[in-house]
Parts: sequence; C-alpha cells; structure tokens
Amino acid sequence: MNGKRIIKWMPGLGLLFNYKREYFGYDLKAGLSVAAVALPVAIAYTELLGINAIVGLYACIFPMIIYALFGTSRQLITGPDAATCAVIAAVVIPLSAGDENTRWQLAIIMTAMTGFWCILASHFRLGAFTDFLSRPILQGLLNGVAITIMVGQISKVFGFDTSPEHLIEKLIEVPFRLMDAHLPTVLMSVVTLALLLGIRYFRSRWPAPLIAMVVMTYLSWQFDLASYGIAIVNKEAGNVDLFLPVVSMSGFHPSVLRELLVPSINLAVISFVSFMMTARSFASKNGYDVDADQELKALGIANIAAALSQGFAVSAASSRTAVNDSVGGKTQLVSIIAALVILLVLLFMTDFLAYIPLSSLGIVLIVSSWSLLSIRHIWSYRKRNKQAFTLASFTLLAVLLAGVINGIGFAVLLGLLQFLRIVFRPSDQLLGIDEQGMVHSMNKDNGIEPIDGLMMYRFNSPLTYFNVGYFKKRVLQLVDSAPQRPAWLAVDAAVSFTYDDVSVFAAIDELIRELRIKGVKLVLAGRRTELNRWIERNKISLNEDDLIIAPDLYFVIRLYQSRQQIKEKQKEARKEALKQEAESQEAGSNKTSISEVSRESQTSTP
Repeated sequence: MNGKRIIKWMPGLGLLFNYKREYFGYDLKAGLSVAAVALPVAIAYTELLGINAIVGLYACIFPMIIYALFGTSRQLITGPDAATCAVIAAVVIPLSAGDENTRWQLAIIMTAMTGFWCILASHFRLGAFTDFLSRPILQGLLNGVAITIMVGQISKVFGFDTSPEHLIEKLIEVPFRLMDAHLPTVLMSVVTLALLLGIRYFRSRWPAPLIAMVVMTYLSWQFDLASYGIAIVNKEAGNVDLFLPVVSMSGFHPSVLRELLVPSINLAVISFVSFMMTARSFASKNGYDVDADQELKALGIANIAAALSQGFAVSAASSRTAVNDSVGGKTQLVSIIAALVILLVLLFMTDFLAYIPLSSLGIVLIVSSWSLLSIRHIWSYRKRNKQAFTLASFTLLAVLLAGVINGIGFAVLLGLLQFLRIVFRPSDQLLGIDEQGMVHSMNKDNGIEPIDGLMMYRFNSPLTYFNVGYFKKRVLQLVDSAPQRPAWLAVDAAVSFTYDDVSVFAAIDELIRELRIKGVKLVLAGRRTELNRWIERNKISLNEDDLIIAPDLYFVIRLYQSRQQIKEKQKEARKEALKQEAESQEAGSNKTSISEVSRESQTSTP
C-alpha cells in the first residue's frame, strides 16, 4: 500500500520502475543532446538577471531530477526559461539597488514563493485552469513561441547587434542589417548548420546537437575564435568562474516578502500556463495524456528544489523539450541523464563553457524550434472549422505582436472568453429515436423521428445561475413552436444538472408552473438520487402531475409509452362501456316498446 502511495505521489518513479530497456539508447542520446543545449542556454539566460552565470546551471540540476520523479510528461524538460527570467528580472533588479547578491537573494525567495503557490494550487486542484486553453489556442501559442525563439537567434547567427526588443521590429530590422553581418560568425553558423543536418541525414541515431556543440566549442577554444570577433558565451553571459559561487543570505529583510507576494503569484500563473501548454502539446504529439494537478505539484516542487539549490525559477524549457522530442527521447530518464551531465560539467568543466559560440547555439535553437512549427496545421483549420482557425490565428498574432508573456495572457483570456461563451449560450438539441429505439439528436436529414406527445431536450452545459435563464427561455420557445404541443417535456438531466444551485432550482420551479399552464408535464431524466435530494432541499413540489424524475431517457420513453397504452386501453374501455350502455339502453327501449304493444293488443281484444 505504501508503495502505491509513493507511486501515486511520484508517478515518474513508477514509470522508471517499469522502464523498458530498449528505450535506453534513445534516452541516452536525448539526455546528452538536452544537456548540450541546456548548458549554454542556462548560462545565457542568467545574464537577464545580472547574477553569476553558474547559477543558471544550479537551476537545471535538481529541478530536472525532481520533475522526472513527480511529473507525468515523458518529454517535458524543465529549466531556466527566457520569459520566466524576464519576469524575475523585472521584479528583483529594481529592488536590489544594484547589488548582485541582493538580486540573487530576491530571485531565490521569489522562486520559493512561486513553488509554494503552485503546490497550494495543486492542493485545491486548480490545474483545470489550463483547460481554458483549447487545442487551436495551444497551436497558435506554440507556433508563436517557436517563431519568437527563431527570430531571437537571427542576430546571433549573423553576428550583428540588435536594439529592438519586439519581434516585429526585429524582423523589420533584419534586411537593413544583413550588410552588417559578421562573415566569420556567418561562416560559423553555416558550419554548425551543415554539421547538424549532415549528422541527422547520415547518422540519424547520433546526438547531433551534442556533437555540433562540442565540435564548435572545441574549435572556438583551440583557435581562439573570439579574437576574430565571433561572440562566445564568455562575453555574452559574464565570466564563468572556476569556483562554485554561494549566495549570502545576510542582510535579508523579511519585509521584502510583501514586495514579492503578487509578482510571485503572477510568475506562478505564467510559468504553469507555459508549462502545461508545452506538456500537453508534446503529450498530444506522442499519444498520451498528462495530469494537470500533478503537473502543477511537480512544477511547485521543482521550484522549491531550485530555490534550495540557490537557483532561480524554472518552467517548461520549450527549446530543450523540442530537442528531446526530435532526438527521440522516450521517458523522463532523459532529464536525469541531462542533469547528471550538467552536474559533471559544473564540477569539472566550467572553464570550457566560456568558449561556446553564440552563433552555434543560435543554430541549434533554430533547428530545434523548427520542429514546433505547424503553420500548416493552423491553416488546415480554415476549411474544417473557421472558429478554430480564428482562435489559433489570433493567438499566434498576439504572441508575435505583444510578446510571449502578453501572448500567454491573451491566450488565457481568449480561452476564458471562449469557455464563458459556450457556457452562457451552449448548443442544444431536440432528441428522437431511430428504428432500433436508440436516442439520437434530431437533424433534418438524419432520419431520427420524434415521439408523438413526448419532446426530449438536451442542454449541452451544466446549469448555473448565469445560464439557467437562457435554458428556461429555450425550453418555452421549443414548446411554443412545436407543431403539436407535447404532453411531456423530458430534459436530459445527466448533462445539465451537476450540482445544487439555488438559482437553478428556483428557475426550475418557475418553469414547472409555466409548463403547467401550457398543459405540459416536466420530466427530468438522469441523476435521480441527486435530483430528489436537491429538489427536496429547495422545497420544490414533487407532485407527479407537474414533475417526474426518471433514471434516464429510455425509462422516460417506456414510461410514456406504457401510460399512453394505458390511456388507449382506458379509452377503448370507455368506448366499449359506452357502446354496451347504448346497446343496453336500446335493448331496454325495445323491451318497453314490445310490452306497450302487448298491452295495447290485450286492451283491443273483446
């Protein structure tokens, strides 16, 4: 029992216990490739915070291992993320007053608070928050993130400085800056791209990103390519120290927690939405599902681990996840392998990291992000579902025009509005039966016929205080517009009645009275036990002349038909009784006539 509880708490551990040996080759290759990309990326992102570059590696190791044990995604890689780092930097830099150690302190505390909010939210099962994001919205967001990543690497690939912060401005600037391209850097990019594509084409099983990064970093170190003007991590991310830095918590004032309260909540929301979008996208691509509440818990524990290891907040690393998926990673052993590789590098090879060419790193990120693009998929929505195409396109444009963080906020808002529209004004159907007696929705051409006198109705949303008025209006409209007024109106309660809402049952009580005036009996089919309890609690009369609660629609059909048969029999019986009564009266009349004739004949006899 304890083992089952542990596996329920740590689902990744259960997957590792049942690990298939044939996956190891794929996972080893993917783990090495992820580490090859994660190392320089983590160092580069740390520059956004203005703290020691090694801290970026701190944020990789334990969070990756923790997620491998607690997460449910098989492909997701956690780690420093550009959007997450940008949010942290926007908060801690103004509060640090220019002190690097204070920035580091604040980043650690904010990370711990973010983890706490995620764990608290998972306790209340708020992982469903991400269900507001439909597949078209996810598609638009993922494509926007991929394009943003690729465009962000253009200046590194061509070796020119860029000042615009927004994507559109960067794209507009590119044609005018190509003449300023640094030829040695461009050559380095071309060689890296050729190496990546060549390995993928001729040796597809080899970890192309790892080999490319090792080769190009070795060339950078051996031939001192920085002297030729080729940008390397050392210049981009600050000096990489040979000794592991340690934060000093002296001088920390608890009062600053108030300043970090709201920003940490915002960071938790942004991190989790981004986290779940990446997790669900790759889960969908690989044919499995993820548990949103467990993912929320895993993200929270991973951030707590990052804080305890002196790192900063982590989220889903979309580019590294793309590398994992493209190389063929099968399980979360990839994260553990990558974390161990990063740990070894952290202990023994930190000086070598300084020579990673940023142009090579940019090419690796562009190639990895290319696999995230699915513009053709979005375009296919245009013919299949125009609403889905509009949602995906709007989300994509929001990310491209307003940035990733604002785009995520727009996607959440759009998903929420879509949900509210569906719940406020859901679709509904009249139901009928086919030749076999099965219940189906009625359309003009599907051959499903209604039952005379019985109208069956389905409202495709749970009834709440803000849509019960629309439900009542639709029911009365359908009753009034029916060619022949039904005797019974049966509502599929299994779909609509999901919890006890005072406003809903007050409206149902009103509906019963209005239908009574029209001579229609209301029948609620489904959730019989709950409805009886809820109706009794809300003081609604259970007079069978006005309201019937049935187990399901098929029971309603049988009950209605049996009562109709009883009525027919009663009608026939009444007809027969009237006929017999008429015959009896006629026979009595005949007898009276005969007796009168007999008396008359006797009177007339002398």
